Amino acid sequence: MDSCDVRTRAYKNGKTFDQCKEIAESMNVQLKKQIEEHGKVLWNEILSKVDHDELVYKLTLKYLRRDGYDIGNSQIPEVKKFTH
Repeated sequence: MDSCDVRTRAYKNGKTFDQCKEIAESMNVQLKKQIEEHGKVLWNEILSKVDHDELVYKLTLKYLRRDGYDIGNSQIPEVKKFTH
């Protein structure tokens, strides 16, 4: 049985998975600054910034959660700093 090679599979605009991860990581730098300045960033803003690329969008949210941000939920579609 053949399996997909994640290193060479093309996603939106012909990007590989590794390229999508790099884009998501670079987006997080910008988004963290915006969260610091404005207190939050809406999911729609993130989706717009990643040019509606679903994989990069999901990876961006994943990395923000990894870095200690509250990524919200379907009732509260925004990313903000955790308040302890």
